[in-house]
This record gives sequence, C-alpha cells and structure tokens, in this order.
Amino acid sequence: MTVLLSVRDLTVTYRRDGSEVAALKHISIDVAAGERVAIIGESGSGKSTLALAIAGLLPQSSRIEGRIDWPGRNHAPIGGRDIGFVFQDPSASLDPVMAVGKQIAEVAHTHLGLGWSAAYAKAKTLLERVRLPDPDVALRAYPHQLSGGQKQRVAIAAAIAAGPKLLIADEATSALDTIVQAEIAALIRQLVAEDGMTLLFVSHDIALAAELAERIAVFRHGDLVEIGTTAQVVNTPRNAYTRALLDAHLGLDAGPMPWRTGTPA
Repeated sequence: MTVLLSVRDLTVTYRRDGSEVAALKHISIDVAAGERVAIIGESGSGKSTLALAIAGLLPQSSRIEGRIDWPGRNHAPIGGRDIGFVFQDPSASLDPVMAVGKQIAEVAHTHLGLGWSAAYAKAKTLLERVRLPDPDVALRAYPHQLSGGQKQRVAIAAAIAAGPKLLIADEATSALDTIVQAEIAALIRQLVAEDGMTLLFVSHDIALAAELAERIAVFRHGDLVEIGTTAQVVNTPRNAYTRALLDAHLGLDAGPMPWRTGTPA
C-alpha cells in the first residue's frame, strides 16, 4: 500500500470571542493512493475542518498542531493542481460574473500551462464528462443560468481540470435533492475510478458514504471515534455513536445490523 496522505496527532483550534475552541483533537489517519475514504459525522464534528486542513484552506483564525505529511512527495501539494476541492454550495464557489467555461479553462491554463484554446477544449471535454447537456452552450453559460445539480457538475469539472491526485468532496451533495444527490455521488465515483484519484468524501449521510467509500471514519465533537472498512463500520460498529447514525438511516441496505436485537455495548 502506497500512503498518499498521513495525518498525525492533528489538533485544530479556532479563536472565538477571546477563547479557543478545539475543532479537531489529536487526529491520526492514513489514506492510501487510490483509496476512497468517507469522513462522516454531524455538524460540528470536525469533519469539514479536517478536509480544509488537508487542503490548506483553514482560516487565519485557526491554530494547527500536529503534522500533515505527503509521503513520497518532495513538496507540499498545490491546491487546484494536486488537490481538487468540491464545496457544499456551488453557488458560493463559482464566480457569478464569469462564464462557467472560462472558470474551468482557467484551472487548466493556470496549473497545466495550456494555451487558452487548448484550455477551453479541455473545459468542453470536462463538461461532457460530468454529463452536462449541450457542452457548447454550457461553456458560455453563467452560474445563475444553471440548476443546483448542474452547478455542482461544473464545480466538479473545475476541481478535476488539472488532474489532481486527491479529490475532496466536502458535503458536495447535501444541498441537492435526493435524486440529484445519487446522480452526483455516482458521477464522483465514476470520475475517481477513471482518473485513479484518491477520494475523501465528507458527509453527514452514512448511507451515501457506504455506497462510495472503501473505509469510513466517524467523527464526533472533534474526535475520531471509529474507523474501519465500510463493511466493518456498517455491519459491526464498535461505537454507540456510529450505531446511532446507522439507526437514523433505516433505509440503508447494508446487511445485518445485530445490535438492534440486543443491548448496545
């Protein structure tokens, strides 16, 4: 196993009203190259803070202790080129006054050194890959002319435009309706497989995480309370909080859940 990302004893605190609040507490986790890992938990669990820390996007109000290492690399990864990031709200992450084709092309122009003609050609190909209808028209469209699901497809296209090794999807489906959520999740899984990317899928939805990930890490109040293969976490969870998350998703078709017939450990 080739380790792409190694987080060791990571603690992140935010300064708030003159005091410090710990968003992450002594987190250690390794992610292998090509692996799909889901980071799940409720709002305030620290899962998005971990994603932002890995991508180097934490605000200045934060303080970091511990290490985030990239074994096998002689330099830290560059956001946009080595790490693609898909945010929860595409309306906030896309420039409202720039055509979406230019926004995608700009990533390829900046990080791959492509001329504008080649960058636009790549943008069109990416819009085809994320299954936007009529890519030639979509290239000239502005974000406000697209639906929420279409904007998220554009955001995904921009995130993978430079061929990143790691794709971080931070609640990338939570602002969408159920049908579009499933479509976007399937699209992310397909693109990750086709491009050989590593995936960090951040979500509060353990059912969706189980469909996408090979391993699941469960966070609560800044602590990593459980981590294991998807089968282990879903079928034989060790932590009461994980069991509660699973019980909240009664529609999850994940095989037997034995704790429901007995007293939780």
